[in-house]
Amino acid sequence: MLSVQIKHCLCVCVSLQVVSGVLAAVGIYAKIAKERDVVDTLTLDPALLLVIVGSVMFLITFLGCCGSLRNTTCLLRMFLVILVLILLLQIAAGVVGYLFTDMVMERTERLMMKAIVRYREDQDLENAIDFIQKKFQCCGVESYKDWSRNVYFECLDTNPSLEACGVPFSCCVHLQNQTVLNTMCGYGMQQLEQSLARHDVFTVGCLQKIISWAKNNLLLVGGLTVGLLLLEVCMICLASAQITWIKKVCLQKKENESRSKSERKDSFWYPAFADFDDE
Repeated sequence: MLSVQIKHCLCVCVSLQVVSGVLAAVGIYAKIAKERDVVDTLTLDPALLLVIVGSVMFLITFLGCCGSLRNTTCLLRMFLVILVLILLLQIAAGVVGYLFTDMVMERTERLMMKAIVRYREDQDLENAIDFIQKKFQCCGVESYKDWSRNVYFECLDTNPSLEACGVPFSCCVHLQNQTVLNTMCGYGMQQLEQSLARHDVFTVGCLQKIISWAKNNLLLVGGLTVGLLLLEVCMICLASAQITWIKKVCLQKKENESRSKSERKDSFWYPAFADFDDE
């Protein structure tokens, strides 16, 4: 039974290792493909996040795979300790997020505002923001006028940009029969009031939309979170079981060796010059 569990553990580790390797490779490719003169930050660069997450996952699964394959307790202990630390950090993050909701929301809003400021400076970040605005049908952080914080969409008379007082095309409301994408649909929308602009662009901020989606899909979010935690607990239990099994096998080998030595010492041998009765 234990060997079957170990095989399942190996299969999961190999699968995660492949996924993590793909993530790291995609992140490295995206990082290299960018313009070299762009100054990136760790919290806003999707390519760097892919590289870091993929590398960490690769390291963890590598320790688990090698430790299980070679029956090395040292690697398995490292794998076990890292998983326990990650599990504790996730639980602590959840507790802190629940107790300090206002602080978390404030920092999240600040981070999203920074992303809007750097919208045209990072191609990956631009694609991520466009995807979120299309997916959740939102615009900006709190409202569509947040795009005035970006130098390209800043609503000032001194702004020479053609997109001044506008919003990205991902904020636009697309018609059902529309086949050609109009990238100029958001031009001048910041100059309109919300009651007029809502006919052409989404006016609700993405932060509010994401929170509403999370509340409406609370069971899905909770199920995914619990499933991830259970998977980590399962991996921890399997690693602990294998470490115990390896120790037990090593102890049995030592006992068998000591027993065989004692049996060889206690075995009966005839003396070299034994006295035999002559018939």
